[in-house]
Amino acid sequence: MSSETDLTGKLLIAMPGMGDPRFAHSVVLMCAYSPEGAMGLIINKVTDELRLDNLLEQLSIPKSPMARDLPVHFGGPVEHGRGFVLHDPSYESAISTLEVTPEFSMTATMDILEDMAQGLGPSDVILALGYAGWGPGQLEGEIAGNGWLVCDATRELVFAAKDGEKWEAALASLGISPLMLSAEGGRA
Repeated sequence: MSSETDLTGKLLIAMPGMGDPRFAHSVVLMCAYSPEGAMGLIINKVTDELRLDNLLEQLSIPKSPMARDLPVHFGGPVEHGRGFVLHDPSYESAISTLEVTPEFSMTATMDILEDMAQGLGPSDVILALGYAGWGPGQLEGEIAGNGWLVCDATRELVFAAKDGEKWEAALASLGISPLMLSAEGGRA
């Protein structure tokens, strides 16, 4: 990757040879990318035991009947207790919302959960605990080592595709079938 490449707003698609099992078949939306490091959220791995209702109860946030029952995603192996909401730009927190791209925003403050508990907030949303993080040069090394493919993120792929189908859909956006992939990297 050249130093001019900005991966913010791109999707990382884990290759079959990914050495870290926590990232197997993962699709990561990159929320921040700079020479100091990178941060993203895994968008296709739902936790089995946790939903928005559980979070609201744990945080003592009152819930209205208008609140949606949403799954909570495993956002990555860093800071499991920290929550992030990836959403469409129709919502902006009064406290702090990061515009990832014109199509994607991220909020990590309590007010978005309070709004969602009242049936307000963004329409397109992925709730995540934890995040994926890389130090300076680490992600570039993993991409060069055949750990990740990079593709454009679309609202359809991020928010509308079923979690279990996002990995194959991201590959398909590059014209790649999972059957074509090898766990071994190489150089031509």
